[in-house]
Amino acid sequence: MYNTKLETAIDSAVKRWKDVDKKKMFGGVCWLLRGNMCFGIWKDSLIVRMDRGVAEKSLTGRNVKPFDITGRSMAGWVMVEEAGWKSPAALSKWMKIGKEFALSLPEKKGMKKAKRKTLKEYRA
Repeated sequence: MYNTKLETAIDSAVKRWKDVDKKKMFGGVCWLLRGNMCFGIWKDSLIVRMDRGVAEKSLTGRNVKPFDITGRSMAGWVMVEEAGWKSPAALSKWMKIGKEFALSLPEKKGMKKAKRKTLKEYRA
């Protein structure tokens, strides 16, 4: 389960954005901009994707830690605890970082899931 109040706040902010999608990921939910992940929610933490250098600097702040849910942290991602995103201004700041990073990446278009072969197709 993840923080649905945070989800509502993010949904409200991104409804005016173009090319934004929302997907269930990591046991939570993430937002993608032009096909690139920019931020999301894991439990009560806001997860934000950003440049690796910006992420390293962000980790020196209060309420920010590496995005690590598997025992291996993801470079260029941070987790912001509730105290670090609770105010609208703080949430907006983190979302802006994720948005700017996603917009710096090439747009992903036409991504489709690979078609699974049947057992007969493998044997042919």
